[in-house]
Amino acid sequence: MSYDTQLPHAPAPVAMRNGLGTAALILGIIGTLSGLVPLFFWLAGILGLIALVLGLVGTGRVKRGEANNKGVTVTGAVLGLAALILSVVGAVITFTAVSDAVEEIDKTLKDSAPATPGAKGKGQAEGQDAAKALAADETAAYDDGLEITVSAPKTFTPGEFAVGHTEGNKAYKVTVTVENKGKKAFDTAGTLPTARAGKDGADAEMILGDKGLDVAFEGSVLPGKKATKTFAFDAPADAKLLTVEIAPAMGLDHDAAQWDLKIG
Repeated sequence: MSYDTQLPHAPAPVAMRNGLGTAALILGIIGTLSGLVPLFFWLAGILGLIALVLGLVGTGRVKRGEANNKGVTVTGAVLGLAALILSVVGAVITFTAVSDAVEEIDKTLKDSAPATPGAKGKGQAEGQDAAKALAADETAAYDDGLEITVSAPKTFTPGEFAVGHTEGNKAYKVTVTVENKGKKAFDTAGTLPTARAGKDGADAEMILGDKGLDVAFEGSVLPGKKATKTFAFDAPADAKLLTVEIAPAMGLDHDAAQWDLKIG
């Protein structure tokens, strides 16, 4: 007589589902490190949120016995929360820095905006329409205290060594005075007059090489001081108007001003 003996089978081990906790830890570490750099606040926020969610879900699995990496899961959740906090701090720092930079740029642009010349002298009030040319002996006055005056033109005969004069044309000299009524020294480098004459408004060539004629301004004019230079231009014999234009310091900080000077 035979007996079949069957031994009870041991239950199969349950596979641990530790993936969420591990992912939470990795993302939490990366998110926290990103949060240390304020500019990466957005990355820290995204990774921190994902790490926190995965860590909380992983903790639930540990409580149900589906996972056994409690330390890893909790650490991932904590790091995810830390990354979120750092992302908020980084966002505040970044936006504050950007706001301060924009304000500083705006302030710089306002401070460096070209001053607008107006006219005063010969009974004309300061603030005259800047689009209108000034007359002889009138002054272009700028907001920073800089004033430029161009005298009435005078005819003269260039010497034999002068250049820029064409036979048959007439030569005219003008005196340009730069006065500094502001509070800072004015660097005159690049302050050079140009001129046009004739019906077609052709360039009036500057006459150089004659005694008493200047080429350009140089050096600085201190507050309360003046600088005066004499320039000469060649104009057609039938020209009735000599238009002189001056852009202080090459127009870097000031608009150019024009003078319509009667000749002929």
